[in-house]
Amino acid sequence: MIRRLLLLLCFLCLVSLTRRQLALAATASSSKVVSSLPGFHGRLPFHLETGYVEVDEDNGAELFYYFVESEAGGENDPFLLWLTGGDHCSVLSGLAFEIGPFKFVKEPYNGTVPSLEINPNSWTKVAHILFVDTPVGAGFSFSKHPQGYDVGQVSTSLQLHEFLIKWLTEHPKFLSSPLYIGGDSLAGIIVPFIAQKITEGIDAGRSPLLNLKGYLVGNPVTGEKIDESSKVPYAHGFCIISDQLYETILERCQGQDYKNPTNALCAQSLDTFNSLLSQVMEPQILFVKCVYSSNGPTVETDNLAGHGRKVLSEEAGIEMGKRVKKPPVRPPLDCIDYSHYLSYFWANDERTRDALGIKKGTVDEWVRCHTGDLPYSKDIESSIKYHENVTANGYRALVYSGDHDLVVPFLGTQSWVRSLGFPIVDDWRVWHVNGQSAGFTITYSNNMTFATIKGAGHTAPEYEPERCFAMFSRWILNKPL
Repeated sequence: MIRRLLLLLCFLCLVSLTRRQLALAATASSSKVVSSLPGFHGRLPFHLETGYVEVDEDNGAELFYYFVESEAGGENDPFLLWLTGGDHCSVLSGLAFEIGPFKFVKEPYNGTVPSLEINPNSWTKVAHILFVDTPVGAGFSFSKHPQGYDVGQVSTSLQLHEFLIKWLTEHPKFLSSPLYIGGDSLAGIIVPFIAQKITEGIDAGRSPLLNLKGYLVGNPVTGEKIDESSKVPYAHGFCIISDQLYETILERCQGQDYKNPTNALCAQSLDTFNSLLSQVMEPQILFVKCVYSSNGPTVETDNLAGHGRKVLSEEAGIEMGKRVKKPPVRPPLDCIDYSHYLSYFWANDERTRDALGIKKGTVDEWVRCHTGDLPYSKDIESSIKYHENVTANGYRALVYSGDHDLVVPFLGTQSWVRSLGFPIVDDWRVWHVNGQSAGFTITYSNNMTFATIKGAGHTAPEYEPERCFAMFSRWILNKPL
């Protein structure tokens, strides 16, 4: 009798544990295979999966992802976790404007779902790519409780590490794939930090064992003063500022933080500098200066910007039956930002949300980027030591810059790469696409390659997709640029 009771008790405990595990699994992640998308004719010619992974159980915070399998079809194709920079910017920016398999057709918005087309230079042609809306609050990522949105660079990095472990555990066939962490702009701060955390997990024997091979960062912010101060010699080199102003800034601002100068004379010179900079398009200095298509508030300095905001706020019913609360400025059709504008209509359409499997009631309105309305602690002062630590342990790194980017000039990036002090193994040389120079590159003994992309801006793949695809595909497959 006692034996039967013990067996029954054990059975009930097992059932209770199994139910609890199932419940946790159900809340930890969810996924959906997407075979078609609004705006794209026919079935998708690539494998797309979307879903959520819980990264903060206490607050119910979940990160949304898009996963695209490699179109090369190889068993050991590289696997890339991709992050987008900016203030809580949706990774749709990386997916649809930079390196993903589809892009928006740039045509006047006509009140329907914007059209999509295939990107012939998608990085998914050679690698699996997992695009993640991060930090919590970006894109379609959300938290059930307000505290879940209170994150910073360190906590976000740790969440992404957990995200990756959970995702790969549920997709074990990719565990053996060569793993790379990648991102651009502000994501350049956390990418090497995440890479270091993964290496620490590997060294500690954490299961599952991640097959990390390296990382890559494009037009990367470091958190160092050089991100800002390098704009001065860059602007001087392109004749945006005069010899006199250049020399005055060097004299007055020595040792100063160019963003927050304490020297009054330095601040005065930098005011003149910033006034001149405002006359060019900093993301690509040779392009026409366009209004920035992101959510407001935006300073409207001309009638075009004001007209654009009025049109969108008055006409954007967007199939959801509700108006956009944070309308972006409508740029001219020939502006590179016009695709950003179209993304609001696409991502906020109910048919798109249904296709992607967006959870009801989680994100009322999708915005491409936030503008300081969500908390985010900048608690990684500098990423440079993580670059040094990870590459010194034998992991590969690619650092690339568009050579016409004034947001994070290549001069500063080249300078800190060189400051790591590793010997050169492949000296400065040109690299080619279709027999023409596509940029310049140098490689160091720590397996770090620095490359420029000719004509590219911030961020590089959006401005020079063919050259960036050539660079990425060669590097990720261990071929010389």
